Amino acid sequence: PDPPLKQKTPPRRIISTALLTEYAYLLKPAQGRLYCITDVKELHDWHVDKCNKHPLFRCLSADEIQDDPCVDAMQTTTEESQKVDRAGSSKYYTVYQRIPDEECAAVKTAHNCFFSNA
Repeated sequence: PDPPLKQKTPPRRIISTALLTEYAYLLKPAQGRLYCITDVKELHDWHVDKCNKHPLFRCLSADEIQDDPCVDAMQTTTEESQKVDRAGSSKYYTVYQRIPDEECAAVKTAHNCFFSNA
């Protein structure tokens, strides 16, 4: 879990450029997916901002994820999602896909980022 939302916590949050680069390195280009879900709007906005800025991920549309069983699972079957449902809170989610290497002019930069943050 991410630390509480305070002014000084952004550097300690789980989603960061370095971690996204590691995910991109491990996920299969054009197929690997990154699922982000939270009940905290500010944290969701943080995830979206970081993922949208990363050169190796693209946000999938509602049409692209409508038949993805993982989206349904993360919204309904996890212990945390059920806890959020019982509390009557909202859930915020987004799904990103690892883009093909040939579609990204910044692949070399992202690759270098992976090794420089080790």
